[in-house]
Amino acid sequence: MTWKKANIIIDGRKMEVPAPDIISASRSTDIPAFYADWFFHRIETGYSVWNNPFNGKKNYISYRNTRFIVFWSKNPKPLLPYLPILKERGIGCYIQFTLNDYEEDGLETGVPSLTERIETFRTLSDILGKEAVIWRFDPLILTDNISVDTLIEKIERVGTEIHNCTEKLVFSFADIDSYRKVKANMTDSGIP
Repeated sequence: MTWKKANIIIDGRKMEVPAPDIISASRSTDIPAFYADWFFHRIETGYSVWNNPFNGKKNYISYRNTRFIVFWSKNPKPLLPYLPILKERGIGCYIQFTLNDYEEDGLETGVPSLTERIETFRTLSDILGKEAVIWRFDPLILTDNISVDTLIEKIERVGTEIHNCTEKLVFSFADIDSYRKVKANMTDSGIP
């Protein structure tokens, strides 16, 4: 695939960098939850740079042609004050909102309460439209304490709260053996 290009100035040096129409933000880190301020500062600046974790090489991207952004988040609430900026710039977005019910199981620490996340989901749906907020119950996890029936009850409980706020549910199954860090964290937490 050939990306559109744009010129940016870095340290007085002109560089030609990719300038895509669509940005998939936050696949490797939760930008909305932790870096919304940074991200929107970068949009104002016109470009972002990050180090590739595999080869250490700096990668640049220009926002000159950006018309749409896909955000991925477990807590997109920090995006709320920035949504008008996207609208002003003519940039559309949708949010892949991971909204799980593992609160009592201790599987997702560090996220707001389920009640607060459901309220954020509803607010985003009101602002962006229900077609722009994709519900992700991801991953589906079975443990000694979470049976198939329990998992279905969890999905139904969340779905009952947000069914009028979205048009799509995306889910996946956790293959814990493929993720050594996740497996180690679960083992350390005593969750088989």
